[in-house]
Amino acid sequence: MAFARVVQFGSHTIDLQRCTLRRGDDVVELRPKAFDVLRHLIENWGRVVGKDELMQALWPGVVVTDDALVQCIGDVRRALGADAHEIVKTVPRRGYLFCIEPMPVAAGQARPRVDPEVRFCRTADGVRLAMATSGQGLPVVRPPTWFNHLEYDWHVQFRSALYHFLAERFQLVRYDGRGNGLSDRYVPEISFSTFGLDLRAVVDALGLQRYALLGISQGAPIAIAHAVLHPERVHKLVLNGGMALGSNKRGSTKDRETAQAYLTLMRHGWGDEHSAFLRTFGMLYFPSASADELKALAQLQRMAMSAEVAVRLRMVTAELDVVDLLPRVAAPTLVLHSRYDNAVPFEEGQRLAAAIPNARFVALESENHVPLPDEPAWPTFVGEIEAFLRE
Repeated sequence: MAFARVVQFGSHTIDLQRCTLRRGDDVVELRPKAFDVLRHLIENWGRVVGKDELMQALWPGVVVTDDALVQCIGDVRRALGADAHEIVKTVPRRGYLFCIEPMPVAAGQARPRVDPEVRFCRTADGVRLAMATSGQGLPVVRPPTWFNHLEYDWHVQFRSALYHFLAERFQLVRYDGRGNGLSDRYVPEISFSTFGLDLRAVVDALGLQRYALLGISQGAPIAIAHAVLHPERVHKLVLNGGMALGSNKRGSTKDRETAQAYLTLMRHGWGDEHSAFLRTFGMLYFPSASADELKALAQLQRMAMSAEVAVRLRMVTAELDVVDLLPRVAAPTLVLHSRYDNAVPFEEGQRLAAAIPNARFVALESENHVPLPDEPAWPTFVGEIEAFLRE
């Protein structure tokens, strides 16, 4: 059966593409892996889905215990509420049965589409990516950071302020990289080379021939590599909070040990606003963030990806090394870096600016990895970017 993007069952509405579940008008939070279990059961409603099938669909090529599936089923039933056991039934020794026929929601009945509209493309290795454009003028392509969700990013303040600023002045192009947000979540390969495949797929799908790149954090080395491979297409390069070397490549025992401890915290606290991981993340990336901003950050983590994918991406980033590419960057480059950045050392920003020919370096008087709209560094941050792109 071919499924509509949005379907309804009982008092619940689920958007299978945007990965959202609602009870009436209220959003129901559900971890990415549990959402995928629910989606698989809905897409196979009316038949018993065996445990082995679910394990293969949700954890392909990965050995996990039965407890992982049991926990996901528990999460699904808690999300569905009082009637959960009548909707998702356990069939002893066989599996699980989704009992209610999901009904397509007509376009006119669906909740208003958020702006901007999301489109999709495929990479050379077959991964489906979500991408979105906003505004007009010079295309400014933002390779993804660590975790992203096109729709949620557009509305949460610590991400949306910069995006709205740029979209009001240029054509902003964003996309969710593999493993992120609305793109394919569970993919066989995540590596620095696949980051390049993702970026190339997006600019090709949109028919962009000349554009600027905005590389933030781990997006910076992605942008650098693309600029070196495609000098005829990259008009300008803006790098913020970027690095040439990942944490495992900087020759620091402290950095390596800290990164390993961080991975351990991440596995157990990803997307949990009360976890030690999120407190540590906040101190590293956004020390001046409010409690509400940290709560929004936890929500973004939950919506963007699972803890397993977050760890995979983090491990790839820790091994990045684009030092040899820096002297080969031909595009005019602006490098910005917060002076008191705890996530990526200030020296990494200086390294980029020193090695990229004729790069301009701007030190931002901030302790946040990316300046926030309510701090003094913000006008300098956005003003320098706008002025550079308009030169």
